[in-house]
Amino acid sequence: MYSAIAANKRKTALMMFVFVVLVAGFGWLFGQIYDQPLITPYVLIGALVYVLISYFASSKLAVAMNGAHEIKKSDNPRLWRIVENLSITNGMPMPKVYVIDDPAPNAFATGRDPNHAIVAATTGILDMLDDSELQGVMAHELGHVKNYDIRVSMIAFALVAVISIMADILLRLTWFRGGDDDDSGSSIFFVLGIVAAILAPLIATFIQLAISRRREYLADATGAMTTRYPEGLASALAKIGKSGSTLKRQNASTAHLFFANPLKKGVLSKLFSTHPPIEDRIARLQEMGRSA
Repeated sequence: MYSAIAANKRKTALMMFVFVVLVAGFGWLFGQIYDQPLITPYVLIGALVYVLISYFASSKLAVAMNGAHEIKKSDNPRLWRIVENLSITNGMPMPKVYVIDDPAPNAFATGRDPNHAIVAATTGILDMLDDSELQGVMAHELGHVKNYDIRVSMIAFALVAVISIMADILLRLTWFRGGDDDDSGSSIFFVLGIVAAILAPLIATFIQLAISRRREYLADATGAMTTRYPEGLASALAKIGKSGSTLKRQNASTAHLFFANPLKKGVLSKLFSTHPPIEDRIARLQEMGRSA
């Protein structure tokens, strides 16, 4: 478990490095297009300030984007007690608890560390699952908190967002300036700008996918070890897989935070899904149950 936490901290550092490289590349292209080399450090500083702000504000943005509202113990004693008991079992601070008014069964965790964590569940998952199943799901989400997955996910969310914004700006600038000059140098930078604007968000997204799929298996294992009942989590996954987990309010930028894929199913959504197949997750949990 400690090796997983260390690995997540290394992933955070790697993502930050890749982000700096991509942003520096964008800044250089901006400078070449406008023949202003000094633009590069300003672009880099602006992007880093954005990430710093996101580091402290992304969790609030994530709950706001998904329509989640904070609850107290009296609002939903069942959910509150389950989260409280699991927090005690894990030796962790009690996270803030949120509920999303949505019939689809789903849940997510966010925050920058266990001391600033948030867990959320939809009304659909509260209605559908029995106590052992709900306990398994929330143990999974607290597993993300314990393993520092939430920090990696939050930073991935912030970086993909800023890279996508910068790519869109660069694409528009190169498009509108493409016909201003006829020299070969301008044409080269015009082509480079378009290629970078198209590839950068894809690279950022694939980094996000590579991190997200693996961490779901780890959180499943962590949750199962916490409850000592893998069958509860496996049963919850089976129910969710049968009913579907698509939310009414969908946000691709926060999809990787959820327990199950909250987006509409399709060929592209499977290819770019931040979650491994539910069948594979169930099979692994069942194997854990048999070997226990």
